Parts: sequence; C-alpha cells; structure tokens
Amino acid sequence: MISVELSKRFKKMVRTAGREAEVSATLKAMVDGFGRPHAHTGLAIRKLGKHLYECRTSLAWRLVFEAHKGVLIFDFAGDHDEVQNYLRGKR
Repeated sequence: MISVELSKRFKKMVRTAGREAEVSATLKAMVDGFGRPHAHTGLAIRKLGKHLYECRTSLAWRLVFEAHKGVLIFDFAGDHDEVQNYLRGKR
C-alpha cells in the first residue's frame, strides 16, 4: 500500500488555486496506479529526476512529487512555467 504525504506549501497552492476536487481525484488515482506502468498512461506520470516525478491533473496543471518506498510526497503544484522554476531551484 502506498501512502501520500502533502507538504504545507502543496496544500496552500491547491487551496489558493481552488483545485481541491481535481487534485483529490488525481491523488486517489495515484495511490491506485503508481508502480503499475500500464496505469501510468492515464495519469500522465513523467520522471523528472532521481525519485522526482510529475503528474497532471489537467493539461494546464501539474503536481510534483517524490517517490520513495511506500510513500509519495507531494511538494509543489502549478502550471508548466511554475514547475520549471521550481525544478531550477531544486538542482
């Protein structure tokens, strides 16, 4: 079973954008499908680096998370440009 952790920053970003329902549905799908490659297609999961991934809630919005054994840690949410800026800061 995979557990999900949400950072304070992530929660605030989702709340501010008013995308709670959309993100909640994506998180549920992630728990059900992460680690099953054929299910990844519908989730639009993309590897960004070691343990770092993104998934899409829609064409315009992405969730960035770290995957460790048994846990997905969601830390950032935003559009393409915001994710790129976030990733520049992580490197």
